[in-house]
Amino acid sequence: MEKHNLTVLNEFILMGITHRPELQAPFFGLFLIIYTVSVVGNLGVIILTKVDPRLQTPMYFFLRHLAFTDLGYSTAVGPKMLVSLVTNQNTIPYNWCATQLAFFLLFIISELFILSAMAYDRYVAICNPLFYPVIMSLRVCHVLVAISYLYSTFVSLTVTMKIFSSFFCGYNVISHFFCDSLPLLSLLCSNTHEIELIILISAGFNLIFSLLIVLVSYLLILVAIIRMNSAEGRHKAFSTCGAHLTMAIVFYGTLIFIYVQPESSHFFDTDKVASVFYTLIIPMLNALIYSLRNKDVKYAVQTMWKKLLQHLICLN
Repeated sequence: MEKHNLTVLNEFILMGITHRPELQAPFFGLFLIIYTVSVVGNLGVIILTKVDPRLQTPMYFFLRHLAFTDLGYSTAVGPKMLVSLVTNQNTIPYNWCATQLAFFLLFIISELFILSAMAYDRYVAICNPLFYPVIMSLRVCHVLVAISYLYSTFVSLTVTMKIFSSFFCGYNVISHFFCDSLPLLSLLCSNTHEIELIILISAGFNLIFSLLIVLVSYLLILVAIIRMNSAEGRHKAFSTCGAHLTMAIVFYGTLIFIYVQPESSHFFDTDKVASVFYTLIIPMLNALIYSLRNKDVKYAVQTMWKKLLQHLICLN
């Protein structure tokens, strides 16, 4: 078929996670549990950090937005994937596919820069504690988050519009379980060089720039910790940063594995496993690690639970 012999597409077919019918029910149960825990955990973090007066600090401000982005991109992908597993209906309308890609990119890019903002926040808290209230003022926090969302929206819309304003050959099977940019590129008949370049440059910039902030922040934190005379102070500093650093490494490592490589070297089955990890498992882990292992959040949960029980008792 010649490249100018084009077909207007109304929908795409997602190949899903597995081709084996006997695995669909176990996968549905597993991913339903993971997604439910992620939604409940991240919604809980958002609500707690909004209403509890003890959690009105820059650290928990960024944590609230991290939970929001986790909830955003896992919801952009998870429900459709679960429906496909239980109904075997793997089709997705053309406009829905574009919408899914746009929201997924928006939230995933936002998370990169929120993670870097959290690393910078920890650097200021540990290395410049006296100036922390001034440097990390509420206005600064709002500006950092606003810039992250505005920039992510621009990149998301640019990539999505470039892809969906191009010509598809008529073959509409996406070798993935959601509408991601790289699998969609393989369906285009028009020249994809410009789109590939935009994705490569934006992905490289997003990953390298935000990761550089994380690495420099933690390098300076490590130097400050080594210089501490108090073993208790060193332990407190490590415990404050450990969870964030671990999740940042896992998150950045997974994205680098998928996106910062030539299109020809991609194996979509391998990418599916990595994509499941960062679209569903990482949001769940973030919610668990940053809530259940955080003393302030655990105390806020206990306090809210006690107030809820007292309110129910009064009603009865």
